[in-house]
Amino acid sequence: MPLFQQKKSKETTYWFAALVIILLYVSPLFILGEDAHIRVHDNLDSNIAWYKVLVESGELLGSIDAVIPQVINGLPRDAYGTEFSLIVWLHALFPSVTAYALSQTITRVFAFIGMYLLLKKHFIKNEKAYPIRIGVSLAFALTPFWPSGMLSTLGHPLALWAFLNIRSRDFSWKDWLTLALLPLYSSFVLGFFFFLVLMVFLWIYDVMVKRDWNLPFLASIAFMTGVFLLVEYRLVYSMIISGDPTHRVEFISSRHDFWRSLRLSWKNFVLGHTHVMTLHTFVILPIFFLALISVLIRKKAKEEKAFLFLLVLNYLLSLWYALWFNNMWIPLKKRIDLLNTFNFARFHFVRPLIIYLSFAIACYILWRLGKKWRILVGIALAAQICILLPFNEEYLYGVHFNPPSFREYYATEQFEEIKEYIDRPQSSYRVASIGLHPAIAQYNGFYTLDTYNNVYPLAYKYRFRKIIAKELEKNRGLRTYFDEWGSRCYIFVDELGKHYSFKKTSKKKIKNLELNIEAFKEMGGRYIFSSVPIMNAGSNGLELLKQFDHPESAWRIYLYEAK
Repeated sequence: MPLFQQKKSKETTYWFAALVIILLYVSPLFILGEDAHIRVHDNLDSNIAWYKVLVESGELLGSIDAVIPQVINGLPRDAYGTEFSLIVWLHALFPSVTAYALSQTITRVFAFIGMYLLLKKHFIKNEKAYPIRIGVSLAFALTPFWPSGMLSTLGHPLALWAFLNIRSRDFSWKDWLTLALLPLYSSFVLGFFFFLVLMVFLWIYDVMVKRDWNLPFLASIAFMTGVFLLVEYRLVYSMIISGDPTHRVEFISSRHDFWRSLRLSWKNFVLGHTHVMTLHTFVILPIFFLALISVLIRKKAKEEKAFLFLLVLNYLLSLWYALWFNNMWIPLKKRIDLLNTFNFARFHFVRPLIIYLSFAIACYILWRLGKKWRILVGIALAAQICILLPFNEEYLYGVHFNPPSFREYYATEQFEEIKEYIDRPQSSYRVASIGLHPAIAQYNGFYTLDTYNNVYPLAYKYRFRKIIAKELEKNRGLRTYFDEWGSRCYIFVDELGKHYSFKKTSKKKIKNLELNIEAFKEMGGRYIFSSVPIMNAGSNGLELLKQFDHPESAWRIYLYEAK
């Protein structure tokens, strides 16, 4: 067999081996089902319950002015996003945990394919360098991305592959189809808006430096943007057309002085961010350093120039992220609501693409230095994958952090007992939760006055605040958290702070609760689910009806009724 064919055969074998590793990585979700452990923050406490509430509301295809009556006496349908998102349909067609497992698989497989195509076609073309292409693509696909982001960040390599094909005028229908389909499994505001802005800058660079107006490239950017705006028509309506103010207009994010912003930029550059975790600190950054030394002392070829550009861009995105919270923006944010309601700091959501693309180029720069360097590159690729493997959700949460499993978290059998005990139609009364996320009650069909949502009416925030006003006065941190952010519209309690998951093993008790129960009742509130006992319930106009426990639940629920 000719040497070239042997290389191709090995590359194909490794390619499929990488796919097998990805499938093994997500397999615990399919094997364990509801006994699997997955991320709670911005996942179990929100998005998964949102999908279920939306599907069961009958308003999945609701009109632009439809509401979801189960949440806050009528949450605008637009708060749950577009019905053209395929993740919503996964949750409509499958049980929640199965839909989650399928989404994880789809995202990671296409992240791998996208990065591989991008490297092979545009950056690491050398046939002998296939271990770099496959190793970096696998590492990128294993990053612990934010689950409901889908391909919002991990789809960037696939999009960049299509855009660069069109930019080089070497394109086919596959590239345009890619740009048409990605908006169906990603979010405009959680990744692709910022990616597309960078594509616009790339087009401007072509015009100014190369004197190339490149109309196909410009048309492709406009095309994908147009598809996104059509898919996200509810977002467009709520942000631009609808005149109803949301709680986001009160966001206050600009508090930092320059030196604090500078420190935050380096923290973000070195450590990353929870929603776009890259885990690049211990292996990738040292490889960057070695490659940078090589670039500075050697003649700069195409790869070296690309590496330097991406390295600078990488830090600039971290700097922009940090400066968005700088107090220099205060005058503008006071005048322009859009600067509060839309998080322009999220340009750093493009960093996973840039970091792993830079990693591939850095490895290639070192790989070309000789045999010993190739061994180092192989070790670096293996080490990065080994760093990522323990961040498998089942290991990270099931073994290390030990939060409840999916079944224990939502505790459907326990909440069915509560529903049967109350013995009234769930739509006829409203509940709120203390010491546990309201998403749990929502997932189980209860109509809640409290919620965690990215968008809800500002007027409702003011009404709800009356319930917890005295508790907020006791705790400056909670008061700032609610008044200047407020996406968690919770029954905050000074003695609990910003802790919302008191399991049945907790010994915590609330001794001095001060709620405005009349305001609670005026909004339709009747019951409170608390995961900790309230010792002065009577003075708050609350009566303990029953304590609920269940072997498959993480919680002990104290059911209180407002008298």
